[in-house]
Amino acid sequence: MECRDTRCPTHGGLKYRGMQFEGLVVSDKAKRTVIVEVDYTRYVYKYERSLRKRSRIPAHNPECMNVKLNDIVNIAETRRLSKTKSFVVTGVVKK
Repeated sequence: MECRDTRCPTHGGLKYRGMQFEGLVVSDKAKRTVIVEVDYTRYVYKYERSLRKRSRIPAHNPECMNVKLNDIVNIAETRRLSKTKSFVVTGVVKK
């Protein structure tokens, strides 16, 4: 399948920079958009404990990647693509 997506980081002209994450795809209902859940820990000095948190990040899903629900993917920060999307899927770690 040929990728004609201009917002694809490998076949199109979209550049990415800044933050990069690895996370789990928890939703693929929207067209060309996936919701990626990233788990991380934050240390709370007051209680001297670590706090587990998670963040849900909307990311652009190029045609050639074709990621689905429960895939583990790499995402990277890019320019603003829409009102909510500032990340793009750069690779699939595990299908």
